[in-house]
Amino acid sequence: MPPTALPRRALLAAGLATPAIARAQGGDWPRQTARFINLYAPGGANDLLCRAFCQAMTQITGQQFVVENRTGAGGTVGSDAIAKARADGYTMGLGGAANLAIAPSLFPGLPYDPARDYTHVTGLYRQPNVLIVNLDVPARTLPEFIALLRAHPGRFNYATGGAGTTPHLSGELFKRRTGTDMPFVQYRGGAPALVDLLAGQVQAIFDNLAGPYASIRDGKVRALAVTSPERSPVLPEVPTMAEVLPGFDLTSWNGMVAPAGLPPAMVLRMAALSHQALRSPEVVRVFTENGATPWLAGPEDYAAYARGQEPLMRDLVKASGATPG
Repeated sequence: MPPTALPRRALLAAGLATPAIARAQGGDWPRQTARFINLYAPGGANDLLCRAFCQAMTQITGQQFVVENRTGAGGTVGSDAIAKARADGYTMGLGGAANLAIAPSLFPGLPYDPARDYTHVTGLYRQPNVLIVNLDVPARTLPEFIALLRAHPGRFNYATGGAGTTPHLSGELFKRRTGTDMPFVQYRGGAPALVDLLAGQVQAIFDNLAGPYASIRDGKVRALAVTSPERSPVLPEVPTMAEVLPGFDLTSWNGMVAPAGLPPAMVLRMAALSHQALRSPEVVRVFTENGATPWLAGPEDYAAYARGQEPLMRDLVKASGATPG
């Protein structure tokens, strides 16, 4: 689904409320420091993206947006903290493929309900996964690689930085769509997988674009395709999977969620200000450098996209046999 902005009529409707009503419903948000819960460790691509966005929000609103890293259990620790926070508009955080669409199938007894416990505020960014191969692999294009796999079932393997992640599920969807046999090798993180790819211990990797981007740029590995429906502006010369496998679309995506029950006027204002931040040149620069594209989806479109992704991820998790690492 292409990124979409907030419906104009919704924004107009929010602006028609009297000042007193608007304030009561959150139309003057934010009035104090806000806490943004990042599910990932400091220093990684997702952390850089969250901090660039929060810095832009601070500059636009004049209130501090503080990033709090709450890691653990595939993002479910931070996700639970968001769900159980006070619904006042001053605690929000990441809601994406990992915690909204994949976790319900991967983690039994999930402490939060993605469909019930959140207010979906806005899309933030999308990151394509990328299929890269060792330079010794005798395939220069995606069709050549598919033909190679079909000619030699089980001979070529692929790695990712974890089971049940969007790179892993991209690999499983690729195998399903091509009818190929490519054994999966699990690593604890994309960096060690890339080291072994460069050494020839594994032949292919699916990873978020930010991880192997420098190696692709420097010609140390060969990028065959990205998993987003459109080409990445970071690597416009690399084709999409969909150009060979129509309809292929499996990206890493993240938006902003808050506890359930926020007033609609507050949600609309939060989304509108977020979209302003996402359009800022500095945010676009940081996102681009980390292989991400701003995703200006409004509350309804973002919520609908998340709901639609869950059954797709459930099917792939089940087929892959992935378990929590």
